[in-house]
Amino acid sequence: MRCSGPDARAIVARVFRSRETLRDRVATYGEILDVDGSVIDRGLALAMDAPRTATGEDVVELHVHGSPVVARETLRSLLHAGARTAGPGEFTRRAYLNGKLDLSAAEAVADMIDAESRAQARAAQANLAGGLRALVDQACARIAAILEQLAGAIDYPDEVPEPARDAVRAAVDDVAARLDALVHDWERGRFVREGVSLAIVGPPNAGKSSLLNALLGEERAIVSALPGTTRDVIEETFAIDRVPVRVLDTAGLRAAGDAVEQIGIERAQRALDAASVALVVVDGSQPLDADALAVLQRTRDRARVVLFNKRDLGIAGFAAREAAEAGAISGWLDVADRSAEPNPTLDRVRAAIAEVGWGGETVDLARPHLASARQADAVARARDALAFAERTLVAGDALDLVAPDLVAAVAALRELTGAAATEAILDGVFARFCIGK
Repeated sequence: MRCSGPDARAIVARVFRSRETLRDRVATYGEILDVDGSVIDRGLALAMDAPRTATGEDVVELHVHGSPVVARETLRSLLHAGARTAGPGEFTRRAYLNGKLDLSAAEAVADMIDAESRAQARAAQANLAGGLRALVDQACARIAAILEQLAGAIDYPDEVPEPARDAVRAAVDDVAARLDALVHDWERGRFVREGVSLAIVGPPNAGKSSLLNALLGEERAIVSALPGTTRDVIEETFAIDRVPVRVLDTAGLRAAGDAVEQIGIERAQRALDAASVALVVVDGSQPLDADALAVLQRTRDRARVVLFNKRDLGIAGFAAREAAEAGAISGWLDVADRSAEPNPTLDRVRAAIAEVGWGGETVDLARPHLASARQADAVARARDALAFAERTLVAGDALDLVAPDLVAAVAALRELTGAAATEAILDGVFARFCIGK
């Protein structure tokens, strides 16, 4: 239980009883008392004096046993002694306000909490370490150097020479290129944080559930030769190149069917509409029927991967494919084979999902990156301001006309790290946090 603020020691003294006086950064053993003065638990108190703390304030932590009852009663006792419960993200917000974190690192704390995969945690750690702030500070310093030279030339034209136009343009172009790289990484890194939604669709008995089980590496969906076995949407998650993929196995799409199956088909169609990538599976061993042709036709204008399955039984359907399916995969899944040997068809499907879903590019998770729409918007505004400056430089206009655009670029970038953040921005950032973090 963490208590942060100028009265932290006084409040904990009403709750924690020990023969020893609390000392800075020394764990002290003692008793934790409830509101009536009875012993709740025996544990440790760790006092940490400002400013060398996580929040920049005096902090005292009570380390108690993990019983929910003990934790609840300890919290109740602290509140009775004069503390209050922390609001969403309040500890992290105090750390930001006291200069312990910049705003991008504070957002990375929330990303770390929300991480559901090792890739997401690693991406959050890159920004938590201050990499994004360092990159932004370098960009701001480069622009500030130009502004200082321009200001000197404007204020003291007889003494301070105007900076060389080529040098100013080179600096602006360099910063713009760095921001362009950040924007590019934002688009790719978004897949690491949010994952890709993938809907497996196709006619009944094409092998969709077998493919789902193969992708997951476990028997998650019922496989049967009877068409219409899958009646509802099954949602699971797996990873390709550390990128989470939320996969939906859907009911077979066909015109006929009983009332219950029709409900499943309607849900399958909604899942297809909502997914970012469609994985279309048809029986490639048989001539393509109306249901197969219909699903192929419907998915031609969207991101998709097409698998003509059951090649081991024939290629009549694959051979009759139209030009729109020229790049389709033809193969089969040996569902009975549980050996460690890789399945060529499965490997091709995974590679195709990566190529269609996020361009197949490897995301460097250790590199500083934009982690939220707020950050991306700030960089976009800075990039727009630099574009105006670049046009002024190319047009040959007076050099001092680029100054307002450069000032606007710096202001936008300072919002990213919180150096120029408003209360509204802070409220929006810390509203993401869980209570008390």
